[in-house]
Amino acid sequence: MIEVENLTKKYGDLVAVNNLSFKVEKGKIWGLLGPNAAGKTTTMRILTGYLPATEGRARVAGFDVFEETNEVKKNIGYLPENVPLYPEMTVQSFLSFVAEIKQIPGTKRKEAVIKTIEISGLESVKGRLIKNISRGFKQRVGIAQSLIHDPPVLILDEPTSSLDPAQIIEIRGLIKSLKGERTIILSTHILAEVTQVCDGVVIINEGRLMASGSLEELTSSFRKKEGVFIRLRKSGQEIAHLLSSIPGVEKVTPEDDGFSLEWGKGKNIQDNITKFIVDKELGLVEMKPLALNIEELYLSVISGGREQ
Repeated sequence: MIEVENLTKKYGDLVAVNNLSFKVEKGKIWGLLGPNAAGKTTTMRILTGYLPATEGRARVAGFDVFEETNEVKKNIGYLPENVPLYPEMTVQSFLSFVAEIKQIPGTKRKEAVIKTIEISGLESVKGRLIKNISRGFKQRVGIAQSLIHDPPVLILDEPTSSLDPAQIIEIRGLIKSLKGERTIILSTHILAEVTQVCDGVVIINEGRLMASGSLEELTSSFRKKEGVFIRLRKSGQEIAHLLSSIPGVEKVTPEDDGFSLEWGKGKNIQDNITKFIVDKELGLVEMKPLALNIEELYLSVISGGREQ
């Protein structure tokens, strides 16, 4: 649904995006991560047809971004970081205005506005002036204007920026509700948002692709050791010492409610661990694989990860 191949954008001697390639499958939500000035916003502006690229190709919904720009714009909804709203208009009149600009036929315009207001959760404020609604509702209006023409692709730049915790949760819920029918790329600085909303990520730094893939693929790829978290009926330093004697276990770390056990990548000693716990009557309550969290993954990629 979104394909980027060797994309490059130069401003004189400055290379904002450098030979970037990635793909987002239909119906998925993909996070676009990277430090400030990594090239995220430039990439999104190129994909929406707002900026031309210097080199490379990109396709959105089957259309070439550079050769079929108008078709791409018909099939894409864009939420910029700073949403351009008209504060003196009501929510409903603004969306009607946007529907007209996006060339929705007059006979279908009213229906499109009603449907979008419902999807975006704007029923309670549809008759109010935009300047008099909360920041959270303004962000919903921004998402609504990107949805009004029912595009199959959405590109959202910092969709939860400057919102309070309750509003962030609401907007995340709205974005997740759009999954499946639409392919979504969202840029965010909130790493926890990626694990709660996204199926995968593209991580870029200085315009270059550092990593791309599903969260499961990337955490597995960048994890240096295998491991499990176990919760037992017994605890304490003595139990940690006992667990460290299991053949193959290289590290045991006591946690608040259990223990993390690690061993060399490629080995499979879970059965040995389970047998040991049963033989020693330690009372196994829970066992689950250790996962590299998104913060560890991001820092690993940005600071010392491999470039793809």
